[in-house]
Amino acid sequence: MHILVLGAAGMVGRKLSERLLRDGRLGKTEISRLTLHDVFEPEKPEKAGFPVETVAGDFAVPGAAENLIAGRPDVIFHLAAIVSGEAELDFDKGYRINLDGTRMLLDAIRLAGGGYKPRVVFTSSIAVYGAPFPEAIGDEFFHTPLLSYGTQKAIGELLLADYSRRGFLYGIGIRLPTICIRPGLPNKAASGFFSNILREPLAGKEAVLPVSEDVRHWHATPRSAVGFLLHAGTMDLAAVGPRRNLTMPGLSATVGEQIAALKRVAGEKVAARIRREPDPFIVGIVAGWPRRFEARRARELGFTTEEKTFDDIIRIHIEDELGGKFVA
Repeated sequence: MHILVLGAAGMVGRKLSERLLRDGRLGKTEISRLTLHDVFEPEKPEKAGFPVETVAGDFAVPGAAENLIAGRPDVIFHLAAIVSGEAELDFDKGYRINLDGTRMLLDAIRLAGGGYKPRVVFTSSIAVYGAPFPEAIGDEFFHTPLLSYGTQKAIGELLLADYSRRGFLYGIGIRLPTICIRPGLPNKAASGFFSNILREPLAGKEAVLPVSEDVRHWHATPRSAVGFLLHAGTMDLAAVGPRRNLTMPGLSATVGEQIAALKRVAGEKVAARIRREPDPFIVGIVAGWPRRFEARRARELGFTTEEKTFDDIIRIHIEDELGGKFVA
């Protein structure tokens, strides 16, 4: 099996690639080749049981998608995207990458010929939904995105479903919760503070909280995100039917509940490193975000999370990213 990962240098893409390299297989099928792509060249593994190619470049320029699928990968994980805050600040860039790049990829597959029909796993977002919301958003709730990022992802979902319906490819879209706790440095995602207020204090650093503690949101760990992708890459797509995009399971919590969990797991001194500093730009964006989902279809189709409580989310970060220790 040849696998292509777009956005392989990002946090989730990197963790997915590491898991594929470690397992050497996707489901029951051995991996024979892995191609890792991003705008900056992904780090090439020193040791791998199969050929690994790393490619750098803008996948939204003419001809790039055709080159990326020239080796006819069997499974394509499409994680390449401009994140929410950046897509809102740079309108043209967001649409060029998140929409035009996705369309170019799907069209390159459609026009490849020779019966080429890969599985395409598209990472969408809960940003496709917009307020006002019910208490818990069900699978029948309509898309009314309130951000350019959510609009771009919603259009990508429609394209994926239509190209699948027409038989050009085998598509499955997964709407990821906000990934928490994200390792590494803060990025330009408007949701970044959900991780920042936990990750930075655990590392002995101060963090800024730009919203009130009653803000509620939908979360999942990096571990769960990789699990979602692997399941989407192997599941029976006939069971999904024509509605090719699914909201992933997660955990709903307020910022206050996050901080309370941090106090339970790491102590009051760690939580005291959070500084309250309201940011009207972030407050305005978060006001239109969903808070809780039922995710019934995804659960019935076998998608599961690693965490059961927000304490688990913090413990998983300490275990996976901090070697089991934090700065008290």
